[in-house]
Amino acid sequence: MNSRLLAIALGAMLMSASWARADGVAWEDLNEAQQQVLADQAARWAELAPERQEQIARGAERWLQMDAGQRELARGRFGRWQGLTDQQRATLRERYQTYRGLAPNDRTRIRETYRRFRRMPPDRRIELRRRFRDLSPEQIRRLRDRRLRPTRPADRP
Repeated sequence: MNSRLLAIALGAMLMSASWARADGVAWEDLNEAQQQVLADQAARWAELAPERQEQIARGAERWLQMDAGQRELARGRFGRWQGLTDQQRATLRERYQTYRGLAPNDRTRIRETYRRFRRMPPDRRIELRRRFRDLSPEQIRRLRDRRLRPTRPADRP
């Protein structure tokens, strides 16, 4: 009987959590610090889609956890994002979704490749960018397919 009550209670909690998610986040449910960060959103908060409210509330919480240096980096990234065209933003969103769909070990491999690239001397990075720009679409596709193929121990140096 005890396990049955526990199952019912867990089910009720899960259902209420999904209802809360569907309803979004009420402005009044944000803490004072989040409301201060999001003050310019207050007038139209109720008009936002529930998923967007949750995203923005989580973003405000992340912002509050950042130190001054991290906030400055975030401002810079946001400024670059605002400077992109709609097409560039769509391309980045699509690439991010592709990245998120990869296996964790593939994402790790991509991050490590990027870190190695960033550690290269600037002239070497410029040369690699130039060579990449000169590739045909077919060459780029083959290169990406090869890089995204799951690794096997024999493939590693």
